[in-house]
Amino acid sequence: MSFSANAVTLTGARLEKTVAFLNGSGLRYEGGADFTVQITDEYGDILGTGSLCGNVLKYIAISPALRGEGGAVQIVSALVSEAYRRGITGLFLFTKPSNVDLFRGVGFFPIVETADACLMENSRNGIDRWLTTLQKGSGVQGAVVMNCNPFTIGHQYLIKTAAEQVDTLHVFVVSEDRSEFPFADRLEMVKRGTAGISNIIIHPSGMYMISHATFPTYFLKESADANTVNATLDATLFGKRIACKLGITRRFVGTEPFCEVTRRYNACLKQVLPPLGVEVIEIPRIGGISASRARELLKQGTRKELAGMLPESTLKYIEEEMKCVRL
Repeated sequence: MSFSANAVTLTGARLEKTVAFLNGSGLRYEGGADFTVQITDEYGDILGTGSLCGNVLKYIAISPALRGEGGAVQIVSALVSEAYRRGITGLFLFTKPSNVDLFRGVGFFPIVETADACLMENSRNGIDRWLTTLQKGSGVQGAVVMNCNPFTIGHQYLIKTAAEQVDTLHVFVVSEDRSEFPFADRLEMVKRGTAGISNIIIHPSGMYMISHATFPTYFLKESADANTVNATLDATLFGKRIACKLGITRRFVGTEPFCEVTRRYNACLKQVLPPLGVEVIEIPRIGGISASRARELLKQGTRKELAGMLPESTLKYIEEEMKCVRL
């Protein structure tokens, strides 16, 4: 069979056909496709499709008529070529465990796998190379993973309290720029707000700590349990690949009285991490302090009100360094 994967624009009737094709393959279209290629027959019907979303390959589906004919190779090769053309070399994909062998055949390697999902990348040892770049600690080691959008008194308290319970505390700041405050600013606020704590090491989270806000669950037939699947894969990756390499035996989280998603995430950490040798310790949240409330006050509140939410280091950074924000 002769066929080729060609670039298409997902609008109008083409988008409707693509959504229907994905649904028929047990996938859901969530949007966010930067570049899409498809294989079609002489009538314009879709036989295979795949999209590039940032540095993630998504929505890859092949008609039974093309299976065993190299359709997946055509689509993945076209997407990888486009990614390289855009300067993106580190690529990831999320898939069902049943598809792992298929994607191994087109140059992707498993990073971590659970009963419901597998994270793969186009490098055999990418995560191990990343881990060698991280500063190592000593003694009893713990970790916190934070977005800090912005860095609040609550974040500061959590880090200080956790650091008192270990010899070394690794603070991972979520790297993805999906927040109101860019990563560079969030990282700097954390550094300034924790300058007096001597036993911490601050890291960017890199590409291997998955944000539940961006984790694709398009390959699940139902979205009801998506957050559980996300958290389970994230926790497993942390426990099996990151914590063991850095010697981390404690993961600290804040109690979550408001957000059901975060509460479930913490519960998932408690279930997944202890069997992998990582104790999960919840630290009570300081009442009334949240990053979302701080963001609201930044738009319409006073400095006095913000002083109850943000440490002085964050207030000064916003005033002096971030030209787009005024207090």
